[in-house]
Amino acid sequence: MNTLPINLDDLIHARSVESVKIEFKKTWSQPIAESVLHSICAFANDFFNLNGGYIIIGIEDKNGQPILPPHGLEGQNLDEIQKWIRGNCKRIYPEYPAAIFPEIYQDKQILVIWVSGGDVRPYQAPKTLNSGERSYYVRQGSETVEAKGEILNQLMQMAAKVPFDDRRNLAVSIDVISPTLVRNFLSDIKSELVAPGNVIPELDLYRNMRITTPINSHEVPKNVTLLFFVDDPEQYFPGARIEIVQFGDDAGGNLIEEKIFRGPLHHQLRQALDYLNNFSTTMVRKVPNQSTAHRTVAFPYEAMEEALVNAVYHRSYEGIQEPVKVYLYPDRLEIISYPGPVPGIEMRHFQPGVMIPPVPYRNRRIGEFLKDLHLAEARGTGIPKIRRKMTENGSPDPIFDFDETRTYFRVTLPAHPQYIVIHALRESSHLWAVGERQRAILNLESSLSRVPKSGALIAQIIEYKTSSGDFIAAEKLFRDIESDLTIMDRHLPYTAIAKILLDQRKFNEASVILEQAPLPIQVSDTVELAILYKRAKRFQESHRIFADNYEFIKDDPKSLQEYAQTKINLSKINRDMHTKRRLNREAVELLRRAIQLSDDKVRNAWCWFDLAKTLNSLRTSETEILQAYSKAMELLPDEPRFRESYESRKRKKDDG
Repeated sequence: MNTLPINLDDLIHARSVESVKIEFKKTWSQPIAESVLHSICAFANDFFNLNGGYIIIGIEDKNGQPILPPHGLEGQNLDEIQKWIRGNCKRIYPEYPAAIFPEIYQDKQILVIWVSGGDVRPYQAPKTLNSGERSYYVRQGSETVEAKGEILNQLMQMAAKVPFDDRRNLAVSIDVISPTLVRNFLSDIKSELVAPGNVIPELDLYRNMRITTPINSHEVPKNVTLLFFVDDPEQYFPGARIEIVQFGDDAGGNLIEEKIFRGPLHHQLRQALDYLNNFSTTMVRKVPNQSTAHRTVAFPYEAMEEALVNAVYHRSYEGIQEPVKVYLYPDRLEIISYPGPVPGIEMRHFQPGVMIPPVPYRNRRIGEFLKDLHLAEARGTGIPKIRRKMTENGSPDPIFDFDETRTYFRVTLPAHPQYIVIHALRESSHLWAVGERQRAILNLESSLSRVPKSGALIAQIIEYKTSSGDFIAAEKLFRDIESDLTIMDRHLPYTAIAKILLDQRKFNEASVILEQAPLPIQVSDTVELAILYKRAKRFQESHRIFADNYEFIKDDPKSLQEYAQTKINLSKINRDMHTKRRLNREAVELLRRAIQLSDDKVRNAWCWFDLAKTLNSLRTSETEILQAYSKAMELLPDEPRFRESYESRKRKKDDG
């Protein structure tokens, strides 16, 4: 029966265990036996608090990668090998009982030795099999080396120091452990311990996972057990939870929502990450001169995941009653854990391109379980991954900080600039709608100070200031940025000021602005520009834009109606009768298509009205013209222009 707690295939391919924690041995011989004994000693010393490692006998490796299919141990006496390992582990001082698992992998017999971090380090092993002299051994990267000099001094200082998460908890009975949580965890990591046909008593499961430890005549749980395999870890470790607070302003005074996530650590993490991911709005921006679009999010999921997992992994659960805190502001996300980094890690280590030094971790079993679940990454990869994912998303660089006394550690993920803009526009729109107009403008101006190149924010400020009676300030803002080619969505301030001038019936001035406006990238903005040209009576320019973008607008009723109206207006100023008829016929086709596509009663009514007038210009049958007027009146019976046009047309018919 397979009793290895983790999935064997994941182990061999280093999917759930870091490669530096795995040592491969092609076969078994006396020289290999000596190196195995040294590696057992090194893994037991667990110098970096990674919770030991695994020695796999029967598989060769090349540069740390397994060579498959396995070589296997055919022709070897597995019972004798296991007996030798157990017997010689007694020569390690203090004695260390390694766990040995005979396994079949790809039809070959292999041995897996699981060496978890020992409770009574430092350990020493015989230098040679025939010598009584002992030495201390540690892991340096993927190698086992003899501990000397400063490494040996540091190892001596770790004497009998067991990380808090791996300590036994004498105050709690194993009866509090939830067998369901344990079995679900093993199922998640695809462990053979819970495979169909494997019926293993609960206590044996706990022992195989090393989440309990014997004390005299009974077993007690380890602290990590109470963090992962009980329903409410806070009963034993106050503060073992995640709190997420969303604020409506930068100062944190306007609290919008607060959520608390409790339960086993891995459950908390998954639920909190799902919750945060809902806030990470996806923004789509078309790439100029390409058919593709660039997608960005407010906060990259991978960066949030890495920062939050690191907070849960590396915080302390010993006497710290503060939870992991996540503060969500309009312009940033902060993740705070307590206390700060362990000694040996300084602020300079968080600079770009600088590696975090390989100092011993605060928790070793928490990290092991999170890696089994594929929630945590390999050692030293977290900070670079956060930076990389923020850069790939087009977000500003993350910020890492802690205080001099190391009471906290904070990761700040600045929001993508486009998200800050969207959030500010939404918030200001609400403020404007409820009558708080000055606050709406101040909110936009505050956001503009953080994203000073946002054409969307500038355009909205121009619109709101004009509506508040301060067109001079709006126009000045436009003139200040008019020649700045680095403004994002640069067309938006132009269209905003052009709309205002058109509303003031300053058609010539609006036309000048529109001529200077950069061509938008988004189709919706391009259509808006065409509509403004139409309002400015620049029908040729409007028609050209609609025609160039017809493939993108052919299923949008509003755009089709605007395009039809542009053709109708062009027909009125065109002297060539053939061209007039062509434009009107094309307008009819567009209006009929808009009516078919639209479920908006008001839009359809006006489309029928435009259609009636265009049919009249084409001198079609009176029945068809009157029917179009009737449809318009049926949809909007209170619109006087429909009734007047219908009755006028009917009188002409009667008089004729």
